[in-house]
Amino acid sequence: MTTGPTQSDRPRTGPLAGLLVADFSRILAGPYATMLLADLGAEVVKVEGPAGDDTRSWSPPVRDGISTYYLGINRNKRSVALDLKDPGDAAAAQELARRADVLIENFRPGGLARFGLDYESVARDNPGVVYASISGFGSGPKGAPLPGYDLIVQAISGLMSLTGDPEGEPYRAGISVFDVMAGLHATIGILAAVNLRHETGRGQHVEVNLMSSALSGLVNQTSAYVAGGVVPFRMGNSHPSLFPYEPLPCSDGELIVTAGNNGQFRKLVEVLGVPELADDPRFLRNEDRTANRDLLRPLLVERLRTRTRNEWFHDIIAVGVPCGPINTIDGGVAFAREVGLDPVVEVGEGDAAVPSVRNPIRFSESPVDYVLPPPGLDEHGAEIRRWLEEKSA
Repeated sequence: MTTGPTQSDRPRTGPLAGLLVADFSRILAGPYATMLLADLGAEVVKVEGPAGDDTRSWSPPVRDGISTYYLGINRNKRSVALDLKDPGDAAAAQELARRADVLIENFRPGGLARFGLDYESVARDNPGVVYASISGFGSGPKGAPLPGYDLIVQAISGLMSLTGDPEGEPYRAGISVFDVMAGLHATIGILAAVNLRHETGRGQHVEVNLMSSALSGLVNQTSAYVAGGVVPFRMGNSHPSLFPYEPLPCSDGELIVTAGNNGQFRKLVEVLGVPELADDPRFLRNEDRTANRDLLRPLLVERLRTRTRNEWFHDIIAVGVPCGPINTIDGGVAFAREVGLDPVVEVGEGDAAVPSVRNPIRFSESPVDYVLPPPGLDEHGAEIRRWLEEKSA
């Protein structure tokens, strides 16, 4: 582990305390990964160009004039602005890379080589570095030139062909889902490489790309093709292999109702007041219910329409069958509060505190801590530069 620029006067706790991460990434996938590492105690130095991370200007919405997009993925970090085209700043960046335990970047493959910050250059002086690269389509000769935008990957991977009304146009997901997946995959790869370094003393190059994350993250849909030769198609809110597993209308709107096995289906129809459906040969097994969904759906809807979503929600949940209302984001946060998940944390102190979504991981012995609000551009530049100019330990 490497001593970070401020660990001596502001020690971090958590399972990754003492790990120094040089964050040369921007936008979403990389910053999301480094925020997760920072939440777990790593000292993260966010290296930005003179104009700052692009997401600083991605607005609306804003909080106190700052993009909420940027605020959502950059807590617990320190920022230094370095112009890599400037020899002095490039030297500072190289020194940071030399001291780092982990370096993460999402430049176009090969883009950091001209600054002496590619894996081979960094590893020569820092053989223990775990160097993580995130790209759109890998570092091969055909994939490397392609720009890695989440929306493009949603289109090319096939996700959009699965999203939307069966008779309508393809739709993108409501979030940059593959940026988030790639960030998670990068985090897993980094932690695995750090663990191996404990045995070997050597780091390695960890590569993640959005396209591979997409194909992995499409799970049963890609498996349908590669293992079964079946090309999945758009089904709206229906599931290709389960029924019921979709929104169904009640008297005041729709409720997600699921029955993943025969036992759940029997409980569902009992609470709906139509227990005979569980023994109907058309609906005995999941395969039967899926094949005969057009016959079963109106029978369930006839019962559900007699009461409100909230009334059915409480009764169906009470018998152990998963269901839930379709909320807006504010409703989702409110529900998480209701069930005791404490989804929002205040990061920082006093007027500078920023509300943020809690890290989803809980530890019994080394809890996540929230030390720093998302930094202003170059907010910690002076102290980081002083530290880089000191004689290394």
